[in-house]
Amino acid sequence: MISFSPKRVLVNYGAAILFAVFIFISIFLNTDLFNFGQLNFAVWFVLSILSFSCGWFINRVLGWHHGGKIVFAIIISVTIVSLFIVVFFNEYFSASQLLTENLILYSLRNITLGAMGFFGMAIQEVLGSERESVILKEKIKVYEQTLMDAKKEADLTLKEAKIQAQKLINDAELNAKNIFLKKERIEKELKEFIQIEKELLNKYEDL
Repeated sequence: MISFSPKRVLVNYGAAILFAVFIFISIFLNTDLFNFGQLNFAVWFVLSILSFSCGWFINRVLGWHHGGKIVFAIIISVTIVSLFIVVFFNEYFSASQLLTENLILYSLRNITLGAMGFFGMAIQEVLGSERESVILKEKIKVYEQTLMDAKKEADLTLKEAKIQAQKLINDAELNAKNIFLKKERIEKELKEFIQIEKELLNKYEDL
């Protein structure tokens, strides 16, 4: 049976929850938030940075495919909920604009913040891929160096084996030559001994 730890779920999906909260609370901010005054720009910049950071952590923890599905689902679901709230609380959200315009503007807010989340995911994915590429290149270099070292060691071992084999051949040839010379010497000494014996016999017969 698979058990889910609340702490583990919070670690994995905490950034996604915060991302959904940031997009959702944006609808309760100033209805003229897209009119980029100094204060509005600062608020929008902070929201964008927070959404970017959430996207970054979502991609880092959940990955591009699974995290992307979650971010897309958050954007769609929060946008739908936001539109329902704008419609039901029309008097608050349509203080200075038509309902249709507000629906479009709030949808654009959600989509823009969602796009910042995707942007954060994309940046983290690119940097992570580059980091993995660098690590992979380093591993390849180490692997190639290991192969080169192994090849050098194999060549050295082969050379040593050839030297040892040549030494054994030389020793065998030298031993064979020594044995042959010893055989010739023994045969020569034996012939001389036989000759001396014959001479002694001849002298003995003459007596």
